[in-house]
Amino acid sequence: QVQLVESGGGLVQAGGSLRLSCAASGVAFGNYVMAWFRQTPGKGREFVAAIRRNGVSTYYADSVKGRFTISRDNTKNTVDLQMNSLNPEDTAVYYCAANYLQFVRDSRQYDYWGQGTQVTVSS
Repeated sequence: QVQLVESGGGLVQAGGSLRLSCAASGVAFGNYVMAWFRQTPGKGREFVAAIRRNGVSTYYADSVKGRFTISRDNTKNTVDLQMNSLNPEDTAVYYCAANYLQFVRDSRQYDYWGQGTQVTVSS
């Protein structure tokens, strides 16, 4: 059974930082592109960042580029999202997702999802 479990969300003031983590189990982690998406009420899931299997190639939404950093540890089956210079527009539920072999930005093509973790940024 595949499980993706996120942690690290919470409440932070504007300008602050948070680090999200996602632990994967039941999946050959090294075969999957890992990504973070976020969702606010009434909207679809928005691509935030992704990292290829080798941990070298990364991709970011323009809205987070230069502020967020995605990383992975294939020995621990984890993927992290370091979020700096947070602003209220970053408030959302953040989801970890896994896609077999290929990088895509379309959430509909991802194979597995975590349950989400709430990030709230106060002004």
